[in-house]
Amino acid sequence: MMHFVHPACPRARNVQNPNRLIRHAHIAVLTAGKTSLKRKILNRKMTVALDAMGGDRGPSVLVEGAVRAARESGVAVTLIGKQDILEDLLEQHGAAALPIGIQAATEVVEMHDSPADSLRRKRDSSIRVAFELAKRHRAEAVVSAGNSGATLATAMISLGRLKGVRPAIATVMPTLKNPAVMIDVGANVDCRPHHLLQFGIMGSVFARELLEYDNPKVGLLSIGEEGSKGNLQVKRAHDLLAKSDLDFVGNVEGRDVFKGDVDVVVCDGFVGNICLKLSEGLAETILRMLKTELDGNIMASMGYTLAKSAFRKFAKKIDYAEYGGAPLLGINGIAIICHGSSGPKAVGNAIRMAHELARVGLAEKLAGSISKRRDLISVAN
Repeated sequence: MMHFVHPACPRARNVQNPNRLIRHAHIAVLTAGKTSLKRKILNRKMTVALDAMGGDRGPSVLVEGAVRAARESGVAVTLIGKQDILEDLLEQHGAAALPIGIQAATEVVEMHDSPADSLRRKRDSSIRVAFELAKRHRAEAVVSAGNSGATLATAMISLGRLKGVRPAIATVMPTLKNPAVMIDVGANVDCRPHHLLQFGIMGSVFARELLEYDNPKVGLLSIGEEGSKGNLQVKRAHDLLAKSDLDFVGNVEGRDVFKGDVDVVVCDGFVGNICLKLSEGLAETILRMLKTELDGNIMASMGYTLAKSAFRKFAKKIDYAEYGGAPLLGINGIAIICHGSSGPKAVGNAIRMAHELARVGLAEKLAGSISKRRDLISVAN
């Protein structure tokens, strides 16, 4: 799931800072075998399981991302996939001393496979094995750039959902002020009002833990600012959010999302996914337009040379690779869903994010926050 981020925000935690990310050392040792790259992970809690066979660009890109995370930040990674392929790739990267292990999986879920078929017929797939490691507490989190539907389904089957919660995908988007969380961006096409309340709660916790916002402002995406605007689902969700103890600021129109006045934008997965992809497409189009104008005009090219630093900062702010993936909130664990075309930078940053969310105990904090508001959710249900 591609998403936008704004890492330059002064309030945002730098997920690439190894001093903040790595507070627990992870040990990996070489074991006997045909190759020096056969490893055994000793510290079962502090490792991120990476589906190393998923994605559009193949295992080489995923392994390179894992090597980056391990080498630059010390995050321990367990690669899940075909062992001979992964061993060769690790050897090419000179990764013998890094905290990277391998867990063999003989099957791969292809992008065209249906989630139901992958669960029934591919029990030894890299996605399934990754989540089984997390289920058995041999991994602290799972990262996958593979079939997003299969990743979502496997996460809920293997790890289970928080009691009474509808899991949702959150993403971080750039604004004129600080990054904002949008939830849901694809997990739920159809929602009931109390699901949107749950999304607001989970998005608020996520914003506090990852972006370090003390009291995130929560808004409900609608067609007008007035509480009377929107369909029946949105109107009822508005009332529920208003009654909650969240810092609910009311409805937010689409044009206001990027102003930065709201920290968490709540919507159903159908609307959220359209917003996300429309925003991605617009950002890519703007960059291409700028490039076209600069390439065809000498004066513009000279101006670009003078403003190159500003252009680079802008490109970085809207680059999904800065965080790398979108977390699936509402399950008993940590799962990060990456865009299928993710490169090494995105994969490495997704691994760092997964480690950080596991370190702060996000799943447990989500469960606690939902539990505190159980009465309100039960009444709305």
